[in-house]
Amino acid sequence: MDRLLSMELFVAVVERGSFTAAAEAHGLSQPMVGKHIASLEQRLGGRLLARTTRRQQLTELGLHYFQRCQSILAEIRAAESGAELMSGAPRGVLRVNASVTFGSLRLAGLLAEFMQAYPDITVDLTLSDELVDLVADGYDAAFRIGRLPDSGLVARPLQPYRMMVAAAPAYLARKGVPCAPEDLAAHDCLGFSLWRKDDGWELLGAGEWGRASRFQSNHGQALRMVALAGGGVVLQAEALLGGDVASGRLVEVLPGCLPPPKPMHLIYLPDRQPLPKLRVFIDFIVERLGAL
Repeated sequence: MDRLLSMELFVAVVERGSFTAAAEAHGLSQPMVGKHIASLEQRLGGRLLARTTRRQQLTELGLHYFQRCQSILAEIRAAESGAELMSGAPRGVLRVNASVTFGSLRLAGLLAEFMQAYPDITVDLTLSDELVDLVADGYDAAFRIGRLPDSGLVARPLQPYRMMVAAAPAYLARKGVPCAPEDLAAHDCLGFSLWRKDDGWELLGAGEWGRASRFQSNHGQALRMVALAGGGVVLQAEALLGGDVASGRLVEVLPGCLPPPKPMHLIYLPDRQPLPKLRVFIDFIVERLGAL
């Protein structure tokens, strides 16, 4: 068997916690992953993993071998990166992170265009509304919405992320149309549970409103669906609600009191000579979404 692939699969089993997860990540069957691990154990003359029906853990030999495999694979990736840098050709896997709403509604379509322009680049897009660590989580670049902490990362400003307040016509007929932020105290305001305290419903000239809610979610699409069903007033991105407002499924309210657009940035690690795959990605994104 391919010893390097066996080492990669062993590391994946340990890091992902199961043979099944490692198999899915590499597009293999679970039995095939088991054969690779068994091949390593036979070559090394000992068990790497102590397996029971409920859990598995590294043996002493397994722990030592796991650490060595991590180091070896890291060296291989560094060597491949160096070769890519010297060749000057944009190629390889580009790992990108973005928020769920922006990533699915705006970025995914742009990435399809980007891959057509650079057929030797493969994009691995992860969508999450929680902040990731570019170094620890292995991302080449990420999109951040909101104020940026002082992190030492390079941050390229992009077009601001605009918000919108809206509700279904049936809901407004039942509860009335809010004409001022203070009116929201009598409404069902749908809450986005991942917003920090200083990033909530802070409408212009009115302080903070819309915090109390009978429904909250960590996913903008869920809030949109509840709003479409007449469940309350929603504050979400224009990219998510704009189509519903244009079609009449939702009605925009309080347009003059919207919170200021949130700043958005493309962030990546500082490097005097970034890999070609990252360099062309940065240029592409700044051209399409760069601050006006």
